[in-house]
Amino acid sequence: MGLLSRLLTLPLEPVRGVVWVARQALDQAERQYYDPAPVWHALAELDEELRAGRIDQETFDRDEAVLLDRLEEIAHHRRQEP
Repeated sequence: MGLLSRLLTLPLEPVRGVVWVARQALDQAERQYYDPAPVWHALAELDEELRAGRIDQETFDRDEAVLLDRLEEIAHHRRQEP
């Protein structure tokens, strides 16, 4: 039965290959999206911009809040992973 079902579903193999590639691409994209390192780097750069006087405190506070929210989202996602 295994050989027969394999032969009957053989035309679906290209579709399965595309699905596998799409899943791999999605997994990689999620790993990059939920990586906290770029967010920490952006926070360090933001602090440097403030210290150098290139941005004001209001801009710093606004951008910092966005980045901290992003870190919170990443932490929440990591807690949800199996």
